[in-house]
Amino acid sequence: MKHQEIERKYLIHTPPENLESYPCHEIEQGYLCTEPVVRIRKQDEEYWLTYKSKGLMTREEYNLPLTREAYLHLRSKTDGCLISKRRYLIPLTPYTIELDLFSSPRQGLMLAEVEFPTEEEALSFRAPDWFGEDVTASSMYHNSNLSKSGLD
Repeated sequence: MKHQEIERKYLIHTPPENLESYPCHEIEQGYLCTEPVVRIRKQDEEYWLTYKSKGLMTREEYNLPLTREAYLHLRSKTDGCLISKRRYLIPLTPYTIELDLFSSPRQGLMLAEVEFPTEEEALSFRAPDWFGEDVTASSMYHNSNLSKSGLD
Protein backbone atom coordinates (compact mmCIF):
# COMPACT_ATOMS: atom_id res chain seq x y z
CA MET A 1 0.00 0.00 0.00
CA LYS A 2 1.48 3.35 -1.11
CA HIS A 3 0.61 6.78 0.16
CA GLN A 4 2.15 10.19 0.42
CA GLU A 5 3.00 11.14 3.98
CA ILE A 6 2.72 14.85 4.75
CA GLU A 7 3.35 15.49 8.42
CA ARG A 8 4.75 17.95 10.92
CA LYS A 9 6.62 16.88 14.02
CA TYR A 10 6.96 18.63 17.38
CA LEU A 11 8.92 18.13 20.58
CA ILE A 12 6.65 17.80 23.60
CA HIS A 13 7.78 18.82 27.08
CA THR A 14 4.51 18.26 28.98
CA PRO A 15 1.85 15.90 27.63
CA PRO A 16 -1.83 16.86 27.82
CA GLU A 17 -3.84 15.99 30.91
CA ASN A 18 -5.81 12.73 30.97
CA LEU A 19 -3.36 11.12 28.52
CA GLU A 20 -4.41 7.62 29.59
CA SER A 21 -7.98 8.34 28.44
CA TYR A 22 -6.89 8.30 24.76
CA PRO A 23 -6.45 5.14 22.66
CA CYS A 24 -2.86 3.97 22.35
CA HIS A 25 -0.66 1.40 20.62
CA GLU A 26 2.52 -0.33 21.72
CA ILE A 27 5.09 -0.01 18.93
CA GLU A 28 8.47 -1.62 18.34
CA GLN A 29 10.39 -0.84 15.19
CA GLY A 30 13.81 -1.31 13.69
CA TYR A 31 15.62 -0.31 10.53
CA LEU A 32 17.12 -2.62 7.92
CA CYS A 33 18.45 0.44 6.10
CA THR A 34 18.27 4.19 6.75
CA GLU A 35 19.08 5.51 3.25
CA PRO A 36 16.60 4.76 1.84
CA VAL A 37 14.51 4.07 4.95
CA VAL A 38 13.44 0.42 5.14
CA ARG A 39 11.70 -0.24 8.45
CA ILE A 40 9.99 -3.13 10.18
CA ARG A 41 7.30 -2.38 12.76
CA LYS A 42 5.25 -4.31 15.27
CA GLN A 43 2.17 -2.34 16.31
CA ASP A 44 0.25 -4.29 18.92
CA GLU A 45 -0.15 -7.61 17.06
CA GLU A 46 0.26 -6.27 13.49
CA TYR A 47 3.54 -6.43 11.57
CA TRP A 48 4.71 -4.23 8.68
CA LEU A 49 7.61 -3.64 6.32
CA THR A 50 7.83 0.01 5.25
CA TYR A 51 9.86 1.86 2.63
CA LYS A 52 10.06 5.67 2.88
CA SER A 53 11.52 8.01 0.29
CA LYS A 54 13.74 10.97 1.18
CA GLY A 55 12.18 14.16 2.50
CA LEU A 56 11.33 16.01 5.69
CA MET A 57 7.69 17.13 5.65
CA THR A 58 6.56 15.16 2.57
CA ARG A 59 7.64 11.61 1.68
CA GLU A 60 6.36 8.63 -0.27
CA GLU A 61 5.62 5.66 1.95
CA TYR A 62 4.95 2.03 1.03
CA ASN A 63 3.60 -0.40 3.67
CA LEU A 64 3.54 -4.17 3.21
CA PRO A 65 2.10 -6.59 5.78
CA LEU A 66 4.41 -9.13 7.42
CA THR A 67 3.72 -12.28 9.39
CA ARG A 68 4.93 -12.46 12.98
CA GLU A 69 7.55 -15.01 11.91
CA ALA A 70 8.86 -12.76 9.11
CA TYR A 71 9.01 -9.83 11.52
CA LEU A 72 11.01 -11.82 14.07
CA HIS A 73 13.37 -13.06 11.33
CA LEU A 74 14.01 -9.51 10.07
CA ARG A 75 14.20 -8.08 13.61
CA SER A 76 17.53 -9.86 14.15
CA LYS A 77 18.90 -8.15 11.03
CA THR A 78 18.14 -4.54 12.03
CA ASP A 79 20.87 -1.93 12.35
CA GLY A 80 21.19 0.18 15.46
CA CYS A 81 18.76 0.22 18.37
CA LEU A 82 15.21 -1.04 18.32
CA ILE A 83 12.76 1.75 19.05
CA SER A 84 10.06 1.09 21.61
CA LYS A 85 7.30 3.60 22.21
CA ARG A 86 3.70 4.02 23.21
CA ARG A 87 1.64 6.01 20.68
CA TYR A 88 -1.41 7.92 21.88
CA LEU A 89 -4.05 9.00 19.35
CA ILE A 90 -5.43 12.39 20.36
CA PRO A 91 -8.22 13.98 18.29
CA LEU A 92 -7.72 17.55 17.07
CA THR A 93 -10.52 18.00 14.55
CA PRO A 94 -10.09 17.38 11.65
CA TYR A 95 -6.70 15.79 12.47
CA THR A 96 -5.30 13.20 14.85
CA ILE A 97 -2.23 13.92 16.94
CA GLU A 98 0.04 10.90 17.25
CA LEU A 99 1.92 11.43 20.51
CA ASP A 100 4.88 9.07 20.92
CA LEU A 101 6.37 8.44 24.37
CA PHE A 102 9.69 6.66 23.88
CA SER A 103 11.00 4.00 26.23
CA SER A 104 13.98 3.10 24.00
CA PRO A 105 16.52 4.22 22.85
CA ARG A 106 15.87 7.63 24.49
CA GLN A 107 13.56 7.12 27.43
CA GLY A 108 11.43 10.16 28.16
CA LEU A 109 11.55 11.65 24.66
CA MET A 110 8.08 12.80 23.55
CA LEU A 111 7.30 13.65 19.92
CA ALA A 112 3.95 14.58 18.40
CA GLU A 113 3.18 14.12 14.70
CA VAL A 114 0.21 15.44 12.78
CA GLU A 115 -0.48 14.12 9.28
CA PHE A 116 -2.18 16.28 6.64
CA PRO A 117 -3.90 15.66 3.30
CA THR A 118 -2.07 18.58 1.61
CA GLU A 119 1.12 20.58 2.05
CA GLU A 120 -0.98 23.76 2.23
CA GLU A 121 -2.82 22.45 5.30
CA ALA A 122 0.47 21.35 6.86
CA LEU A 123 2.00 24.80 6.36
CA SER A 124 -1.04 26.64 7.75
CA PHE A 125 -1.43 24.37 10.81
CA ARG A 126 -1.51 26.13 14.19
CA ALA A 127 -0.19 23.82 16.88
CA PRO A 128 -1.95 23.51 20.25
CA ASP A 129 -0.41 25.43 23.16
CA TRP A 130 1.02 22.28 24.74
CA PHE A 131 3.21 21.55 21.70
CA GLY A 132 6.90 22.48 21.97
CA GLU A 133 9.34 23.25 19.17
CA ASP A 134 8.52 22.36 15.57
CA VAL A 135 11.23 19.85 14.57
CA THR A 136 9.75 18.91 11.18
CA ALA A 137 12.81 20.26 9.34
CA SER A 138 15.27 18.41 11.61
CA SER A 139 16.16 14.95 10.34
CA MET A 140 17.72 14.38 13.78
CA TYR A 141 14.21 13.53 15.02
CA HIS A 142 13.44 10.99 12.30
CA ASN A 143 12.96 7.61 13.98
CA SER A 144 15.56 6.16 11.60
CA ASN A 145 18.17 8.54 13.01
CA LEU A 146 17.01 8.02 16.59
CA SER A 147 17.65 4.31 16.09
CA LYS A 148 21.27 5.08 15.18
CA SER A 149 22.14 7.71 17.74
CA GLY A 150 19.43 7.93 20.37
CA LEU A 151 20.27 11.66 20.34
CA ASP A 152 22.89 11.04 23.02
